[in-house]
Amino acid sequence: MASNCKGCAEFEANKKALDEVIEKYKNTQGPLIPALHEAQQIYGYLPFEVQRQVAEGLDIPLAEVYGVVSFYTGFTTKPKGKYRINVCLGTACYVKGAESVLDKFKTVLGLNEGDCTEDRKFSLDACRCIGACGLAPAVMINDDVYGNVTPDNVELF
Repeated sequence: MASNCKGCAEFEANKKALDEVIEKYKNTQGPLIPALHEAQQIYGYLPFEVQRQVAEGLDIPLAEVYGVVSFYTGFTTKPKGKYRINVCLGTACYVKGAESVLDKFKTVLGLNEGDCTEDRKFSLDACRCIGACGLAPAVMINDDVYGNVTPDNVELF
């Protein structure tokens, strides 16, 4: 299958691993979600070419695959960075200035929410709550939580 994705070399390099995942789930009941999870582990996200390969391999309509990918928040169609930055915009964080923290990260990284740097080092997202209300405003970088973050100390990260 020809690919016209931005990361064509990456897609082609991992195509065999994805073929193995598809083969593993091909004759099982409810194969789509587990296959997509493994595909996302391989690529880090689910670009169109990966969704198409899964759809064709599992003989499931592409529209159904896309519907699942776009519905579940655990799936992403955009690459994520090595350092995944999530700014909490839950009530406590928002009230204590989290929106300004998010804006500062956007400025420092030159990213919009949901985007990733070209080198895939950093990605920036907002989330609703990370369960650190007492540390508001809070930021999560990968699995580490940082509290009392202000726009002035964003560049320290």
